[in-house]
Amino acid sequence: MDALVPFQDLNLLPHPPISSSSTALLTPKMEPKTEPLDEDNLRLAQSPRHQPEILSSHSSHFPNSHLTQESISSDCESHVYSEFNRISELFNAAFYDRLSRLRSPESPSVPNATSPTPRKPDSGAMVPVPEGCNQASVSRSGGQNRKLDKRSSELVRITGLSSEDEGFFREVVRRTRMVYDGLRILSTSQQDAPASHLDGRRLRGDLAAASVMREHGLWLSRDKRVVGPIPGVYVGDMFLYRMELCVVGLHGQPQAGIDYLTASESSNGEPIATSIIVSGGYEDDEDSGEVLIYSGHGGQDKSNRQCAHQKLEGGNLAMERSMHYGIEVRVIRGFRNGVGASKFYIYDGLYRILDCWFDVGKSGFGVYKYKLSRIEGQPVMGSSIMKFAEALKVRPLEVRPSGYISLDLSMKREAVPIPVFNDIDSNNEPLCFEYLRSSVFPAFLVNQSRMVSGCECPSGCREDCLCAAKNGGEFAYDPNGTLFRGKPLIFECGISCKCPPFCRNRVTQKGLHNRLEIFRSKEAGWAVRTLELIQAGSFICEYSGVVLTRDQAQIFSMNGDSLIYPNRFAGKWSEWGDLSRIFPNYSCPSYPSVPPLDFAMDVSRMRNVACYISHCSTPNVFVQYVLHDHSNMAFPRLMLFALENIPPLRELSLDYGVADEWSAKPMICN
Repeated sequence: MDALVPFQDLNLLPHPPISSSSTALLTPKMEPKTEPLDEDNLRLAQSPRHQPEILSSHSSHFPNSHLTQESISSDCESHVYSEFNRISELFNAAFYDRLSRLRSPESPSVPNATSPTPRKPDSGAMVPVPEGCNQASVSRSGGQNRKLDKRSSELVRITGLSSEDEGFFREVVRRTRMVYDGLRILSTSQQDAPASHLDGRRLRGDLAAASVMREHGLWLSRDKRVVGPIPGVYVGDMFLYRMELCVVGLHGQPQAGIDYLTASESSNGEPIATSIIVSGGYEDDEDSGEVLIYSGHGGQDKSNRQCAHQKLEGGNLAMERSMHYGIEVRVIRGFRNGVGASKFYIYDGLYRILDCWFDVGKSGFGVYKYKLSRIEGQPVMGSSIMKFAEALKVRPLEVRPSGYISLDLSMKREAVPIPVFNDIDSNNEPLCFEYLRSSVFPAFLVNQSRMVSGCECPSGCREDCLCAAKNGGEFAYDPNGTLFRGKPLIFECGISCKCPPFCRNRVTQKGLHNRLEIFRSKEAGWAVRTLELIQAGSFICEYSGVVLTRDQAQIFSMNGDSLIYPNRFAGKWSEWGDLSRIFPNYSCPSYPSVPPLDFAMDVSRMRNVACYISHCSTPNVFVQYVLHDHSNMAFPRLMLFALENIPPLRELSLDYGVADEWSAKPMICN
């Protein structure tokens, strides 16, 4: 991988011509302004393999610029900062006391490698920082009184990553997000504890999780201020919480829409914007996708209506300076969400700022407007994919008139239709099998189910009921049906239980509720993708087939039937909810223990949508063993859960425990 080269001094370049129009934009007097949440430079340890060589640049001096430092009222941002720390302290009191036995002063961090970009004449605003200014060590004790370093002020652009490096950083981001989700779900579950209501207000799990990860040095891209793409973050990635954007380094502001390097931090005294969030909440914004008219910040009331003139300072000035130097910005779009969070966010790629002007807004006040255009050659915008998928769910034949070979493979056996799409060839193999909603077990297991004891909870299971005791004294799911963490085996309420169908301990029995599509691809043959967002930790569907004993499987395999062996699935369940990077003494759940699985599943005649999920060694779906209709732990059901947030039209993948070189469906063995 190439080395990382800091950008040359702006003052080594010829001064650009200053027109009368541009001079008018640069008249306000500026004073220093600090960023909210500018609390620490959490340096990420780099592995020897992915550690770049950092080359020093030419030393230079910085003559007086025609711009002085900036001045903005920071009352609102200070309030956000204080509120963030207040919630962090409350969370520490409620959460750490309960899990004090898991705490440790040391936590492993994740590497972050960078590579160079060729010098560009329009990149002069990115200047080197003197070596050592960001080298202060960060204690990983997690203590509240620990001194926090500031966020790095060195701007870099990362390019030239090999495919191996791309995969490495993708895995770093993936695991970081899994830790965040695990902490968020766990901390949210503590909201009912008395300690979480010390001042009468509830804790927010997203803020608490971000706070803990910050204390343990798990925020990404903190040792450099990255311009352009963030390694490991793909166009189309979706985030359910604003703080998650801060954790992965995509957008460093917990509230402000413009993330930028302030003039007081910049080596040449000019602010530079790195990313913006477009939420559609401002009356003067115009968003057509590829081209965006973005209004500046400042002068809005609580309802986002303009009530005062904007000034060319702070983020507004940073946007103008990024336009001046031709520096691209990351664009994240926010959308209203009715599931879990008030908004979700989609990373839509890189945009260039083409124009900046001062205009009278719809409310009669002056606003700064910026015209942005999306850089060509990037993957399709995630927001466009989401809108396309929404249309597919409502009017599929209108959106795609040809290619469908079935609009519902399940023939209404599932609660939602499962279309089958093939615009590549004439193969219609999925239509040749009978759809099986859930697995069929041998008769002796069905007879055993009559002897299973159940709970006595007519209004829903309680924390002290029998079913909770079977799971080690705790339920596996939160009230929304999200899995807290993977376990060797989960006991759900069964036919002998008195609880209602909506009981929180009957998650997998409710069946498929996410819209999935089976499609034909040139790379994987038949595969499965989702038509809507699947949240991390949520149940997807069962992996169905006809269950065979060992003796039966030997006979069927001699006949050439397609069999699936559950013991070959990789144990990815242990990764979900793994907090060992936060608590080194954390141990993977070992109860209830599962005996070696010695059965097979016949899918040669009957199967469901899960049989078409492709193999990947870094999957986004994992197998969780569940029991609910019998008590024989040697014959669990194979339930599929999301290992990460899966955006619309992204393919589902499972680790079948085989090498990635397998081109055919590896889970079907003859």
